[in-house]
Amino acid sequence: MTKPEKISVQHNQLQVPDFPIIPFIAGDGIGPEIWTAAKKVFDAAVDKAYQGTKQVIWKQYLAGQAAYDRTGEWLPAKTIAALKDYLVSIKGPLTTPIGKGHRSLNVTLRQELDLFACVRPVEYFAGSPSPVKYPGKVSITVFRENTEDIYAGIDFAAQTPAADELLAFLKKYHQFAKVRFPDTSAFAIKPVSSEGSKRLVKAAIQYAIDHHLQTVTLVHKGNIMKKTEGGFKNWGYQAAQEFKDQVFTMEEYTDVLRQAGYDEAQVAQARAVKAGKIIVNDLITDNFFQQSLLHPEKFDVVATLNLNGDYISDALAAQVGGIGIAPGANINYQTKRAIFEATHGTAPQFAGQNKLNPTSMILSGVMMFEYLGWQQAADLIKKAVSQAIADQHVTVDFAKALPDAVELSTSGFASYLAALIEQN
Repeated sequence: MTKPEKISVQHNQLQVPDFPIIPFIAGDGIGPEIWTAAKKVFDAAVDKAYQGTKQVIWKQYLAGQAAYDRTGEWLPAKTIAALKDYLVSIKGPLTTPIGKGHRSLNVTLRQELDLFACVRPVEYFAGSPSPVKYPGKVSITVFRENTEDIYAGIDFAAQTPAADELLAFLKKYHQFAKVRFPDTSAFAIKPVSSEGSKRLVKAAIQYAIDHHLQTVTLVHKGNIMKKTEGGFKNWGYQAAQEFKDQVFTMEEYTDVLRQAGYDEAQVAQARAVKAGKIIVNDLITDNFFQQSLLHPEKFDVVATLNLNGDYISDALAAQVGGIGIAPGANINYQTKRAIFEATHGTAPQFAGQNKLNPTSMILSGVMMFEYLGWQQAADLIKKAVSQAIADQHVTVDFAKALPDAVELSTSGFASYLAALIEQN
């Protein structure tokens, strides 16, 4: 076998050897089970696609409960250094206490590695149980800004010196009266920058260009948070101007249609007309939630801030079967560092039972192989997942909603996918 090598970057392009070393973090709770299942599928697809000429060399690193039990640290410096050094990695879910304890390890990793884009493609696999009538209309990729907003973690508890100083600051700038109960209020600060907004929106537009998609929608609450969320919208449109030959704003597109003789009724249906360019528009967050239920086919790529993106990606996933099959990636398109991850929680109450769905991790691996340029392996995995769901060979979460399903364990589902890959 050729010597394993690190992935590198040359001339702003990822350089992937035939035997790349890729770190993995198994995760907490059900993490080790879904990781073992996913790895079996990954290795089967790479072996089938490349017949031994390529192979991933997996290298384990610790984070979360396993790291704490062995080292006394939730996120060892050695792990952070390795993820930076090897560029591309994959991980299972990690424990985050609610309201106390250590800060989210997922957020820490995103900020330590400056993984500014959380990318969540949401699409329907035929046969998946869904609460909506036409889940097949959902094919939306969410670009969630990953390093700013409330997730920056700038929090001040009520009745502390920090909160008192902030109140004094608000008094100085005549904002104190807006705090309804100042004596018992806690505070959080929401940083949103031009640089952070623009790089996120540019990545979303480039993704749309690369994937031949029609719309990029900036989703924001700028009607209320005018300087932060409104700034995101304005900076997003400024970023779009850098793609002038490939992008229309909706206003520009509407003008083109009118000049071409479209009447107002036809202009109102503009999204259905192929523009030849990408249409960049914007929508208030609450309206987006409504429209994504009523007319999800209107949206291809969504770019939004951190908190909005958290809500939106999970809500969209619910329409196509839930976060158990929702993949995700955290990417810096400038440094090329990326962590691919299962998007659900650790479900500790089910740990060791070998019953929950590993598809989120498996499809995150599809995203990883696409990112590496190993499209053949990615396609084999995605085809197998689609076939298994269509055949209703599924884990318990889907089997409960599908009366004719064959219920498989976590490992059994992985074995079924591996067999389908070998047949294909």
